[in-house]
Amino acid sequence: MKILSVTLLIMSLLSFASSEGTAGQVVADVDLSEQAMRVYLDGEEIHLWQVSTGREGKATPRGIWHAQWLSRDHKSSLYNNAPMPYSIFFTGNYAIHGTNEISKLGTPASSGCIRLHPDNAAKLFALTRMVGLRNMTVIVQD
Repeated sequence: MKILSVTLLIMSLLSFASSEGTAGQVVADVDLSEQAMRVYLDGEEIHLWQVSTGREGKATPRGIWHAQWLSRDHKSSLYNNAPMPYSIFFTGNYAIHGTNEISKLGTPASSGCIRLHPDNAAKLFALTRMVGLRNMTVIVQD
């Protein structure tokens, strides 16, 4: 059922994109139970990456958002200036970003953000810049 709903969402985004003449659509679909992110460009899966999401007591919000703002070399104002390279903020203080705790990828380990390998975070950041904020969708689900 989850695959069907994601497929329908991607199809609706693509039809909107073609009617608006945009540069493309990027969807970052985060599966909390798998600790994985699938990245779609114009409906085609182009990446499958391990992530770390919120650990016990620090939930990652579930839902669907558009990217709100980007910060290439962000430092956390909430967690002792922790590095958050290639941040893509999608709701409030929550972002997809690179991490230096690569060994924890694939397990819940963050304070609610979605952590990626820095190389993968750089790729997603570049894709988001290419298509624009309103054409980058973040889906977080169980």
